[in-house]
Amino acid sequence: MELLFVTVIAAFIGLALRYLLPGRGSYGLFLVPALAAAATAAIWVGLVWLGFRFDGGWIWVIALVGGSAITTVGTLLIVRARKVGDERRLHTLSGGRA
Repeated sequence: MELLFVTVIAAFIGLALRYLLPGRGSYGLFLVPALAAAATAAIWVGLVWLGFRFDGGWIWVIALVGGSAITTVGTLLIVRARKVGDERRLHTLSGGRA
């Protein structure tokens, strides 16, 4: 049950990150919340396998902060890749004039 709670919390953090990070016109509405939820859930499961207890405070802190960090880096990489791809596509479609 705690995995569900931490995943929902992470999705809301991802929704906030969507509006705090630059370039939100480069991706869809649910990409960042989904990335945050998936990263946080994966970290949570990894920590459980390492022996962290569900009711301990550190598992929550590590999972949510780690998921937020992965989401931030991933979002910035997506924005950069999209910008480069868009510029390359514009150059190709304009025949090198733009």
